[in-house]
Amino acid sequence: MSKHIGILTAGGDSPGLNAAIRGIGKAALRKDMQVTGFLDGFRGLTENRSIRLDKKALSGILTVGGTILGTSRMKPHKMLMGGRTRDMTDTIVENYNRHHLDCLICLGGGGTMKNAYRLHQKGLNVLSLPKTIDNDVWATDRTFGFDTAIGIATEAIDRLHSTAHSHHRIIVVEVMGHNTGWLALGAGIAGGADVILIPEIAYDVQKVADAILRRVRRGSHFSIVAISEGAMNKQLSPRFHAAEQRKHAAREAMDKEAKAAASAELDIIEQERKGHTLRVSNQLEELTGLESRVTILGHVQRGGTPSAADRLLASKLGTAAAELVEQGTYGVLVADRGDSYEAVPLEQAVGRRKVVPLDHPWIATARRIGTCLGDK
Repeated sequence: MSKHIGILTAGGDSPGLNAAIRGIGKAALRKDMQVTGFLDGFRGLTENRSIRLDKKALSGILTVGGTILGTSRMKPHKMLMGGRTRDMTDTIVENYNRHHLDCLICLGGGGTMKNAYRLHQKGLNVLSLPKTIDNDVWATDRTFGFDTAIGIATEAIDRLHSTAHSHHRIIVVEVMGHNTGWLALGAGIAGGADVILIPEIAYDVQKVADAILRRVRRGSHFSIVAISEGAMNKQLSPRFHAAEQRKHAAREAMDKEAKAAASAELDIIEQERKGHTLRVSNQLEELTGLESRVTILGHVQRGGTPSAADRLLASKLGTAAAELVEQGTYGVLVADRGDSYEAVPLEQAVGRRKVVPLDHPWIATARRIGTCLGDK
């Protein structure tokens, strides 16, 4: 009997999703498998909305951005249905069995991986592929989408240099990265940013201003500040990390009351984080006497044609997923590992985030070339 694979894409869209769908589909079809795509993430699986991914459907999608299947951030156990939040996990299990699936392949980031693991615990055969422009999925060297996004962010910083230089201004450019700084750090180094602020290193705005003023004294009357959307100052960062630790400890202890209290504190902190890029810009203008302007790259970093590197990575992991299905290997993340791949058990990867280590070579590189990281 030939096997039947289901595919869905969940979470934020990302360059390379279609390349991964194509990789899975074409490799599976060569093994006489049937492939079904579920529309709009877990919601489509819940509502039994699907399409047949045959040779025609997979043709011409390698270079296309976004996802032909559509996506959503709906979670199986917390899905908004009819104006109410419901646990639709049992319905998903029913639809999985209705389609006689042998495996469901979920393409997404950390949240998608958690949801895939919940379905695995319900007895479903699942695989997960690491997609996110943030590059923050644990246990994989790279995520597809990251290379394209870092290229877009780098090009934006390149373009901002000319206007910053012409007007003798500070340009503060906000790069995506809510909890990790891979994108801002990489694009900042590649684009020659003078200051890079990331969530992993709490910043002192006075030290940033001092670094900019040193540039002025050396004759450079402009500066580029690359800042992650999740960067935090030295006052807010300790509160955030303490609340995260309390939430993690409460989850491990299954203490619902403590977890709710920690979550409430994180919500308060999240409100305080909003608009921080504009605040940094205003503070730097006041402290340096230079005009400061903000550019927020936003969702432009997610869009467009995937880079060659992302197409290669997505194709590699997609075809590997089809191979794992043929072998009967389930309940794993198909992780990038050097020139090959590794099947990492989902229970080892869920609930963890790959942050930038403070001893990472990119941080050392930034410091060696004199880039201010906000802490010195």
